[in-house]
Amino acid sequence: MSPPAYSRAAQMVVATAPRMMGVNQGQRVGRPRRSSREMIEDAAAELFLEQTYDGTTVEQIAQRAGVSRNTFFNYFASKSDVLWVDVDLSIEHLAAELARPRELTVTEAVREAILHAARQHSSDRVPWAFTQADLMQTHAELQASALSRLLRAATMIERFASSVLPSPRVFAYAVLGATVGAASRWIDAGTPRRPLVEYVEPAITTVCAADWR
Repeated sequence: MSPPAYSRAAQMVVATAPRMMGVNQGQRVGRPRRSSREMIEDAAAELFLEQTYDGTTVEQIAQRAGVSRNTFFNYFASKSDVLWVDVDLSIEHLAAELARPRELTVTEAVREAILHAARQHSSDRVPWAFTQADLMQTHAELQASALSRLLRAATMIERFASSVLPSPRVFAYAVLGATVGAASRWIDAGTPRRPLVEYVEPAITTVCAADWR
């Protein structure tokens, strides 16, 4: 009996998982041992490709990564958090940039903060949870856990703009909607693709240039 189609495809993709995540195999030679967090990310990607997201347990990820279950939870609160490593890091970059004092208008400061976060994503590191969603069968989990990230970022921007703009929540969701739309185009672009910031900049510039007073 032949294996399911997604399993055959996964076997071919697993071998390239490190490259999909922006890790060049040749670059590993002579480099320091990778962190436990990075090994957990790699292990999760491989297992999700091999046996899907729902078919993989935290215990299996920890075993593949060579760490304990407790070590896994030192880095990730849940299995689904592994899917959002890059997005969660972007939200951290956004928070740090918004906290910096700037001589900019509120909308300009938000624009610059989002662009800074986008610049951290090179064209060769696209979140594998999105690009391999069909093989990993992560669609349902991505939809279920996306809202908390959107709310976190929106609340951050809303609070930042609340003392100046009359409708800070509308602005926050408008600029994030443009950002998400641009990121979706970037993910779907395939290779070769341009850096993320080149997709995000024109999308959010239009929103931020509007009269929000």
